[in-house]
Amino acid sequence: MRYRADLRTLAFMATFFGLVAVQWAVPAANIFKGASLLVALPLFGLTCFFSFFCAVATHNTIHSPVFEKRSHNRIFQTILTTTYGHPVSAFVPGHNLSHHKHTQTRRDVMRTSKTRFRWNLLNGLLFTVMVAPSIMKGESQYFAQMKERLPTWFKQYRIEFWFLHGLYVVLLLLNWKCFLLFVFLPHKYAAWGIVTMNLLQHDGCDADSKYNHSRNFVGPLVNWFTFNNGYHTIHHEHPGLHWSLTPAAHESEIHPHIHPALEQKSLLAYIFRTFLWPGKRTTYLGEPLVLPSEGPDENWVPKPEDTKQDLGAIAPA
Repeated sequence: MRYRADLRTLAFMATFFGLVAVQWAVPAANIFKGASLLVALPLFGLTCFFSFFCAVATHNTIHSPVFEKRSHNRIFQTILTTTYGHPVSAFVPGHNLSHHKHTQTRRDVMRTSKTRFRWNLLNGLLFTVMVAPSIMKGESQYFAQMKERLPTWFKQYRIEFWFLHGLYVVLLLLNWKCFLLFVFLPHKYAAWGIVTMNLLQHDGCDADSKYNHSRNFVGPLVNWFTFNNGYHTIHHEHPGLHWSLTPAAHESEIHPHIHPALEQKSLLAYIFRTFLWPGKRTTYLGEPLVLPSEGPDENWVPKPEDTKQDLGAIAPA
C-alpha cells in the first residue's frame, strides 16, 4: 500500500459488503414489514451512502493507485468495481480525459451548462440523467481505441466488467428482490451521486480563473467520509496528488488566493440554499447565472496519432 491512509478506503469497502450481507441475511418477506422497517430503512440508507463513498474511492484510485504492485491494483480495482456498480477503469475516459482536460467546455461531457431548468432543484436531481448519454458515448469510442492501442488496459476493463455482471447474475438467481434492494439500487445511487458532485463543484464558477474554477467544501466531517473530495480546486491543479495530502496543499496553494465564497463550510447547507431555499442558480459572486449557448459536444477522444500518455489510461498502475 502506497499510503497508510487508504486503510480507510479498505474499511469503507468492507463496511459496504457487511451492510449488504446483514440485509441479505434477513428474510426478504420480513425486511419491510412492521417494526423491522425502523431498522431496514436506515440500513438501506447506509448502504447507499457507503456505495457512494466507494464511488469516491474509485475516483481516487484512477488518479492515485492504492498499491505499489500492478497486480495488486488490478485485483483491488476488480473488487472495488462491485461496491460502485461500474468498472473502475471506465472512470478514466469521461473523467480524466474529458472533464479534467477540458473543464466546462464543450469537450467536457459533464459540463454543468447541460442542465438548464428554471427550477434549480431539477438541475440538481437530473444532472446525471442529462450528461449520461454523452458519458456513455465517449466511453464506447474510447474503449474501441484501447482494444488495439492499450490491450493490457482494455483487458483489465473487461475483467472488471464481466466480474461485476457475472456477480449480478448470481445474485439475481439467488434472490432477485434482495439484489435489487441491497445491491442494484445502492449502485445506482452511487453513480448518481458521484456525477452530481460535478454540478456542486463547478456550477457558477469561473472556468477561466486559475483559482476560482471549482467550489470547495472544507468541512471536516464531509471530507472524512469522502476522502477529502471536498478540496476540489487543488485536485484539478494536481490530479495525481493522493487524497490524504490535499488539505495541506489546499491550505498552502489555494486558500490564500481563492474567493471566500468558493470555500463552503457545509455541503448540506450549500445544497439547501442552492436547491431548496432560496433555490436560485447563481454564480459564486451571488449574481444570477447566465448560461452560455449550448451546442453539441466536441470530440475529446484521443486521435490515432496521440501518444500513450495522451490516452490517459492510468488505471491500473
